[in-house]
Amino acid sequence: MRVYSSFKDIDKDLKILKLQTEIDKEEIRLSMDHTKDQMTPMSLLGSGVGSIVHKFLSIRAVSKIMGIRRTNMDYDL
Repeated sequence: MRVYSSFKDIDKDLKILKLQTEIDKEEIRLSMDHTKDQMTPMSLLGSGVGSIVHKFLSIRAVSKIMGIRRTNMDYDL
């Protein structure tokens, strides 16, 4: 456990944690975008059913973690 000597140190660490959280969220968004790009009709035809299920479950898991609600347009193929 870290012992802080001033509020300035606390504010600094809070800012760092906030930035790390934003970076993590952006990495998840990029990963979701990449997965959606990989789900084109041609790539889906070329891949196996297991791969499709894996991609779908990955998007759902990330969406639940991020608190993103699915709209009708999110997963159109």
